[in-house]
Amino acid sequence: MPDTVTADPIPLSETGRRPVFDNSYARLPERLFARLPPTPVSAPRLLRLNTGLAEMLGLDPDWLASEAGVAMLAGNLVPPGAEPIAQAYAGHQFGHFNPSLGDGRAILLGEVVTPAGLRHDIQLKGSGPTPFSRRGDGRAAVGPVLREYIIGEAMAAFGIPTTRALAAVATGDHVFREDALPGAVLTRVATSHLRVGTFQYFAARRDNDALRVLVETAIARHDPAAAQATNPTLALLEGVVARQADLVARWMLVGFIHGVMNTDNCAISGETIDYGPCAFLDAYHPETVFSSIDQQGRYAYGNQPGIAHWNLARLAECLLPLIDADEETSLSLAQEALAGFAPRFGTAWRDGLLRKLGLTTVQDGDEDLVQDLLVRMAANQADFTLTFRRLADAAEAEVGDAAVRELFADPAAYDGWAVGWRARLAREPAGRAAAMRAVNPAFIPRNHLVEEALSAAVQRDDLAPFEDLLAVLARPFDDQPGRERFALPPRPEERVTATFCGT
Repeated sequence: MPDTVTADPIPLSETGRRPVFDNSYARLPERLFARLPPTPVSAPRLLRLNTGLAEMLGLDPDWLASEAGVAMLAGNLVPPGAEPIAQAYAGHQFGHFNPSLGDGRAILLGEVVTPAGLRHDIQLKGSGPTPFSRRGDGRAAVGPVLREYIIGEAMAAFGIPTTRALAAVATGDHVFREDALPGAVLTRVATSHLRVGTFQYFAARRDNDALRVLVETAIARHDPAAAQATNPTLALLEGVVARQADLVARWMLVGFIHGVMNTDNCAISGETIDYGPCAFLDAYHPETVFSSIDQQGRYAYGNQPGIAHWNLARLAECLLPLIDADEETSLSLAQEALAGFAPRFGTAWRDGLLRKLGLTTVQDGDEDLVQDLLVRMAANQADFTLTFRRLADAAEAEVGDAAVRELFADPAAYDGWAVGWRARLAREPAGRAAAMRAVNPAFIPRNHLVEEALSAAVQRDDLAPFEDLLAVLARPFDDQPGRERFALPPRPEERVTATFCGT
């Protein structure tokens, strides 16, 4: 296996420009991370480069696709200016606190500043063992890497804040789980990798100096206005609460289930992070769970707002010593900040559902109308995505009712609800159908289609289904003639009932 090198083996003039790193996190106190290079791989091969994301970051796609660029994306080359580190963090995993987690299979190469002046992390996931690996191999398999690529791109197309994949690279090596699997490295892009668990790591050690550094870093990256607030730490907490409330509402409006909402997977930025055993609803039910490791349903679809609030309470606990020197005052201020979650989430969830139903104003009875539909959908195994998408056709003309009715085990359940909905629509302006299609996707990463794409890639080295799915998901709100199968729910024999974290 080759050694990691720090000099570009191909002249820069022949390959375009390399990333220019400005690594603010690596300039922080060294107890916040461990310095080490990625572990090289045997035969790196580019599986997919996210050209659009590269250009947004101000990176040269041609250089990234070159031999030197692929070597960097695989961890075989550390370009000048990069300062690879593994970040330290802790976390509550399914409610149980682990004081020392950290990047066990990821290395932050550094940060780039986009032409718009925004700072982004460039992280290699699956880049080998680190001091935080806890006897793991630090590697990733092709399947989970491509899953993260697909789901991240879908979320970005939905307009939901998310980490994204810049590239997926096959390593030429195998990783060993239940079976030997082809290995891969994902290059993940995030506005930062600060997590609730990052703060928990230092709070558990009573390291208030490190907490102050993290607060300053988080404010600089995500809440610059908070620096001017009377209480910057409290303002940061309020910002994180607002972002998480909005994020979880937006997840649920497209039927997304994260599957592993541990505090180390709760990003301070308000971006979705760590697409492990995540999945999207087919038939709607609030108790739906796909994650194979969520045996008790802690992270079920309908539990996600409560878990997000719980995670935020853990962040508030970490920040108490910095919010106010008086313990009672600090606790009162933190509780007030946390109390903002429920109304913020509730408004975002309600308004989003009303838009999905073609309603642009809030009137008496609207919340009951929404709740009645959800209850009927759950009782009748109605497909979440198709129900709302087809309601746009029904809003346009009553002939569209037939396609909605067939989604309900008892079509009369829809009929009983639709009477009240139509009466309510009559009090709205024209042009509802187009507005509904703009918020109700026709296409989501259906679990069976994701598995189909991953199986082809892993078992046959066939990326065509992966590419086809990505192409469809790039325009999720558009009708795409000839691609109707991507919109359909699975047949009984195609249903995916469990998803796996892939670690």
